Amino acid sequence: MNLDQELREVPLSEETVFEGILINVSHMQVQLPDGRTAPREIVNHKGGAAMVAIDADENIYMVRQHRVAVDEITLEIPAGKLEAYGDDPYESAVRELEEETGLRAENVELLTSAIPTPGYCRELLGIYMATGLSQHEDHLDEDEFLHVVKIPLKEAVARVMSGEFRDAKTIIGILMAWQKLHG
Repeated sequence: MNLDQELREVPLSEETVFEGILINVSHMQVQLPDGRTAPREIVNHKGGAAMVAIDADENIYMVRQHRVAVDEITLEIPAGKLEAYGDDPYESAVRELEEETGLRAENVELLTSAIPTPGYCRELLGIYMATGLSQHEDHLDEDEFLHVVKIPLKEAVARVMSGEFRDAKTIIGILMAWQKLHG
């Protein structure tokens, strides 16, 4: 017998209870492995894409911005949400990199496809690494305010390991890029 079957919850019903600009929320009833039922709240998110942009000198380009949900100024890798369900995260990552930093990349490769919060959210986040960078004009969204910051990748890794960087996509992206380049 497959031991994973002893863990599987079976969805019985799902009803959308909130439709927002960025997310929808569903209430779900599931059948537990022991036969009982239980409620689940699910956040439906279109997904996102992020880019670890590294220049020839191994500097990483990050964006400094205020995140109102946590009321912090954060330093993150460039990222953004997908415009629609089913959009290609590669195209979104390339677009966000140029919009936020003005950078274009000669080479872009997928580092991972991450599930940031699988306990309650269906978001899938494509995290890419960009090299062969060239500078062009940025074109921020009208409601976007940020500063581009360039730091050595080695320093970014140290800041991840010290706990200074707390944004999950940034932590994942920096560590995976470092491993790809130095592993």
